[in-house]
Amino acid sequence: MTATAPGTERQLRLTIIVHGDPAPQGSKAYKGHRRNAKSGRMSAVLVEQVKGVKPWRQRVHAAALAAIRDYPEWQPLDGPIAADMVFTVRTKPQSRPVWWPKTTRWSKHLHWRPASSPDLSKLARSTEDALTTARAWKDDARLVEYGHLAKYYAGDPTHPDVLPEPGAIIRLYTLPGDQR
Repeated sequence: MTATAPGTERQLRLTIIVHGDPAPQGSKAYKGHRRNAKSGRMSAVLVEQVKGVKPWRQRVHAAALAAIRDYPEWQPLDGPIAADMVFTVRTKPQSRPVWWPKTTRWSKHLHWRPASSPDLSKLARSTEDALTTARAWKDDARLVEYGHLAKYYAGDPTHPDVLPEPGAIIRLYTLPGDQR
């Protein structure tokens, strides 16, 4: 185990709890072109393919704003940032997952992780975009590290950040090199 020099640890800056079904940032569908009324230029019309992503982003945005209100002098985080994002998805199914090895004993009382949709990296992308619009950080490009990025079924007792219903717990940290 290596020792960390004083002042070089990550510092917790914001904890956000979001309730509601996490939705992934999906691909966009091309719906043709449209002329801009002011400039007269043509632009492609792209529509989000995942229906739940807009409500999820709105929930993350609102939860971030609520958390930020606790800090009257809040400025969006800048410099290198680390994040923990633990997503709680639907209730665990009662049947054996299709990926479960047929040679391994299965019981509905066992604990397993949701190795199915929604895609974890796409959940992170949609959440990062909402945190940017809420001004939790200056830009999601400042995010350089995930301490814990995971998804669990609702009520899973194996991790302390799992919620009893769908949602997420997000923690944002500044890392050494933050100039504020």
